[in-house]
Amino acid sequence: MRQIVFDLETTGFKFSEGHRIVEIGGVEMMNGAVTGRNFHTYVNPKRDMPMGAYEVHGLSAEFLSDKPVFTDPLVAEAFLDFVGEAQLVAHNGIGFDLPFLNAELEAAGLRTLPKDNIVDTLHLARRKFPGAPASLDALCSRFGIDTSIRERDGHGALLDSKLLATVYIELTGGLQAGLDFKRDDDAAEAARLNGGRAPARQRPNALPSLVTAEERAAHESFVAELGDEAVWKKVLAG
Repeated sequence: MRQIVFDLETTGFKFSEGHRIVEIGGVEMMNGAVTGRNFHTYVNPKRDMPMGAYEVHGLSAEFLSDKPVFTDPLVAEAFLDFVGEAQLVAHNGIGFDLPFLNAELEAAGLRTLPKDNIVDTLHLARRKFPGAPASLDALCSRFGIDTSIRERDGHGALLDSKLLATVYIELTGGLQAGLDFKRDDDAAEAARLNGGRAPARQRPNALPSLVTAEERAAHESFVAELGDEAVWKKVLAG
């Protein structure tokens, strides 16, 4: 299955109130894995930039003044071509991103994207972790995903799409490139027929450690105070 994880930056919350898209980012996924093919463009909204929006994404009206407008073939039509018939994935996509994008597309006289063809990771997260914070930052923190660039440079449509793609992989079970699911299913069936147990799928790349440097140092200090025969010393030595 081909999917496009996408994100928008805008001048405000509602197209009907005169707000416009100022940045579009998209990341292609195939069969649950990021392919490395991306889409990104800034968009000239042909209007001022409210301070509240500027404080979120840092895109000024002056910076955007020489960028293509939404109806430029390099923007709307190019994004539609990039999406094709793929399923869309967005965070709060049902409540914000897709309605806003479709409003812009409709105003431009272009085809809109199906409302029943989007996965909303905000809804996924709320179902999987009821009562827990479900913002993109909170989910990145939960899964140990590095957001240092975002913390330094602020929001960006392509950066947020890349982070969301990683979050989506974790929310849907940690699918990774290089896993042959048919082969795994065949092996599991063979094991079942033989009365055995199918091996668990393993990640090609381990997730980064969630242990902080301070916690590691405190543990090492604790172990140093134990006797020479302490089990922890043997574990660390091994």
